[in-house]
Amino acid sequence: MVSMSTDAGRAVLELDGRPLSLDQINQVARGSMDAAIAPAARQRIRASRAVVERIGASNETAYGINTGFGKLSDLRISPGDLQQLQRNLVRSHACGLGEPLEEAEVRAMLLLRANVLAKGLSGVRSVVVDLLLGLLNHRLHPVIPAKGSVGASGDLAPLAHLALVLIGEGEVFYQGTRMPAAAALEQAGLTPLVLEAKEGLALLNGTQAMTAVGSFAVLRAQRVNRLFDLAGAMALEALRGTPVAFDERIHQARPHPGQLQAAGHLRALLEDSEIRESHRLNDPRVQDAYCLRCMPQVHGAARGVLQHVRQVLEIETGSATDNPLIFGDEVISGGNFHGAPLGLALDYAAIAVTDLMSISERRIDRLINPDCNEGLPPFLSQHAGLSSGLMIVHVTAAALLSEAKVLAHPASVDSLPTSGGKEDHVSMGMTAALKLKQIVENAERVLAIELITAAQALEYRRPLKAATEVERARQFLRNMVPPLEEDRVMAGDMERVAKGIRDGDFDSWSA
Repeated sequence: MVSMSTDAGRAVLELDGRPLSLDQINQVARGSMDAAIAPAARQRIRASRAVVERIGASNETAYGINTGFGKLSDLRISPGDLQQLQRNLVRSHACGLGEPLEEAEVRAMLLLRANVLAKGLSGVRSVVVDLLLGLLNHRLHPVIPAKGSVGASGDLAPLAHLALVLIGEGEVFYQGTRMPAAAALEQAGLTPLVLEAKEGLALLNGTQAMTAVGSFAVLRAQRVNRLFDLAGAMALEALRGTPVAFDERIHQARPHPGQLQAAGHLRALLEDSEIRESHRLNDPRVQDAYCLRCMPQVHGAARGVLQHVRQVLEIETGSATDNPLIFGDEVISGGNFHGAPLGLALDYAAIAVTDLMSISERRIDRLINPDCNEGLPPFLSQHAGLSSGLMIVHVTAAALLSEAKVLAHPASVDSLPTSGGKEDHVSMGMTAALKLKQIVENAERVLAIELITAAQALEYRRPLKAATEVERARQFLRNMVPPLEEDRVMAGDMERVAKGIRDGDFDSWSA
């Protein structure tokens, strides 16, 4: 079982192959916790390794142990060539391109690969897992290009770049410098490995790249999801809307958990509002537009999606995803490396986050549009005509949303045969993870735009004050972005608030 201990006052996460929470992954990836193999896991690792060594010393043929790979799996490899086979596998598969993955994503990959090998089903030696954790705990991070994985047989190219470092090849980021892996290992006092039978394959077959990238994207998406409640509450106040549609009885009549949570959050955010009291009676309007009235349904549906996707990811963190796997004395080939469970889930998350952006964009338009903004100045400008106000801020939101709509097309519906047709159906799970990451970044910026726009609109409702939590959030935002009194360059303001969202500055309103 995953447990917590302390080593010289520093927290250590013990790995035994069982699922990790995204919060645990985040703590290790952000450097606040080290990781180590649990003693019981070492026993399982040794037992599965003994099976590999027995096969290697016999005349048996077992895929991945003494054969070629993929289309070449029918070719038997002689015992004297097995080390060269593993080395060639790692080198030949290191075909990634593009910008390197972020440090936290690489750290998550190291952690996840170590954890699934600690299940003791992969046939590697303990020293392989020890070196993975050595890289992690010494903050020595392989340079892993983001592009090149089709998600079956797992994330081959990204994991090959990770495995290169274990054999003293490739590049790393170490102490703020990009350098050859061999030099960094020497400086850190770590010894590269000579991979034995099965070990290169065990390092390359897996879904740890898409799991790492997807995990951080989902954590960010869940934060954004909850903070869209805050932005929506602020917009509702500025538009003199009603919280009646958030009445608990309505949502108990359709009790989806996410909807109930979102409605409760909105009710809490909208308590004690002077603006609400100013139009409680004799308001000729019967009900608000959908972008205000249906926030619990839309924001809540996204909550449900993201919670489901998080559960999928957390199952994957403790799943053996290489091939073949070793059960007792039996070596069995299968397809756990296939990324379909993740690819489909991450595409689902991308659709949900894009829908959050879509309803937010409608609220932004409603705040600035003089045809429907309940008497607010056109484009929230004090000098409309002479000044454009927040007109183009909305245009930026529309551009970000449009891009997200394109990116939300599912990657998982595509498949291209690879490896001479042996790998004839692939998941595109890494593509799904990378697209989701970009969509979430766009969503953080759209959220920032809605917060800025709603806060500006509230300036025109003075002297009335908004609900207590909305007012507190408005004042917090004002420490980052001053009111718009005349036209100015808004790009820096928007990026500053988006960064604050990403860094957790608004988390006290994220329930």
